[in-house]
Amino acid sequence: MSGPCLLAGRSAALVPAAGSGTRLGRGPKAFVEVAGQTLLARSVAALAPHVDEVLVALPVGTELPPGIPARAIVGGETRQESVRRLLHATAAERVLVHDAARPFLPEGVIHALLEAVLDTGAATAALPVADTLVRAGTGEQAGDTGCWGELVSRENLWGVQTPQAFLREVLLEAHAQARSQGHTATDDAGLVARLGGRVRLVPGDARLFKVTTPGDLALAEALARVWDGAGC
Repeated sequence: MSGPCLLAGRSAALVPAAGSGTRLGRGPKAFVEVAGQTLLARSVAALAPHVDEVLVALPVGTELPPGIPARAIVGGETRQESVRRLLHATAAERVLVHDAARPFLPEGVIHALLEAVLDTGAATAALPVADTLVRAGTGEQAGDTGCWGELVSRENLWGVQTPQAFLREVLLEAHAQARSQGHTATDDAGLVARLGGRVRLVPGDARLFKVTTPGDLALAEALARVWDGAGC
């Protein structure tokens, strides 16, 4: 089942895409191409069929390229500020916040989030941590990244992804509180949890990795050939 009428009430996808992409080194990350399509275009295409509108926050002086079914606003200096502006630019009851740098978004994850958010007011895609985790000890030489210090249990640890889904009023309150107190978080679910809100963990997908480094971009290029060929 697909389409914006999956559940009652209007929904919107909010895409903060005003970052500079310094770690990738190719200009604004949202406009980096993977197999002929920008990261932004891929993310919007995945979201648009399942919500009533898609809003994108772009860097100052940047326009939305033709053919992308979204409405653009000017983003802020931080991701958090861009999301706050996006929240004020829509009247939708439910919002999905998604990073353009995660271009491979299965529709099943979207549906699961839009359903889960009605129960708790906030939900995020996430995956149980599979890798062995270790806290690094102090390096002995300048530039040393450290050595094996302390093993960290991965029991009940999850890696957080996007999209994250919220009742708009819940996330608006979380952003207002954070702004008034000068608090920042790495994602929007963290702002809600900080206020004592319950955030449902919805199983994400390994394909929802974030394109941040040149190595991630190479992986995305490889996956795109399979993803596009399968019509995902």
